[in-house]
Amino acid sequence: MEFPNIDPTAFQIGPLAVRWYGIAFAMTFGLSWWYARSLLSRPSLWAPGLKTDLASKLDDLLVYIVIGVIIGGRLGHILLYDPGHYVANPIEIFAVWEGGMSFHGGLAGTVIAILVFAARNGVDKWVIGDLVAACSPIGIMLVRSANFVNGEIVGSPSDLPWAIVFPGFDEPRHPAMLYEAALEGALLFAILALFIFRYRTLRFPGLTAGIFLVGYGVARIYVETFKFAPHRMIWEDAPFTKGMAYSVPMLLAGAWLVYSRWQKARASKRAIA
Repeated sequence: MEFPNIDPTAFQIGPLAVRWYGIAFAMTFGLSWWYARSLLSRPSLWAPGLKTDLASKLDDLLVYIVIGVIIGGRLGHILLYDPGHYVANPIEIFAVWEGGMSFHGGLAGTVIAILVFAARNGVDKWVIGDLVAACSPIGIMLVRSANFVNGEIVGSPSDLPWAIVFPGFDEPRHPAMLYEAALEGALLFAILALFIFRYRTLRFPGLTAGIFLVGYGVARIYVETFKFAPHRMIWEDAPFTKGMAYSVPMLLAGAWLVYSRWQKARASKRAIA
């Protein structure tokens, strides 16, 4: 299958070129803000007193998260995936609109942003973390779709019917970025929504964030099996990719969070009974 060759530039106004990648980020923050406000407007989803006054501080929280995602995501890509290229071409460090963001770096930046915001505003960091986790798959789905438009995060060679001949490659390859959009984005969003609305996981701070970390870690490690390529390996001939290695700590942290919060939830139910 041939690559559809979509123009990365959505439209241009004079010298200003607006790219699909930038639109994906703008939509991410806009839709996430709307979904977060929707969750906060449902008292039945939260334990009494948990939200405090977070709804009135949501705009400020969004600013913190935007800064954390952009700075962390860019630095993560530079330091974790291609430091040599940026040492040789330092001016490209600032070309964020061309792509090149690391999820794991963005996650680190987001965690720092949450901790700083929580400390300054007297809000439970786990409540913020759960809210951000619930919204995160929206951005993953949109940004990975924009990666497809840019023809980046291309997978390994494949002879499957849906394999695509991407620009710069001679053979069909897995559209790994679309696998990520589907699994880490759409599917994970649905799973988190199920836990939030059916099992009321937001009532137990940290549990929703833990489920997100586990779900993302499992999905990312699985998708990485379609990305085996020399530039993605920790070292030459390694049996795993950088993406796998970076996902293991978050998977373990998520498993610990789910276990500890679930135990706490069970204990509180026994106390009430």
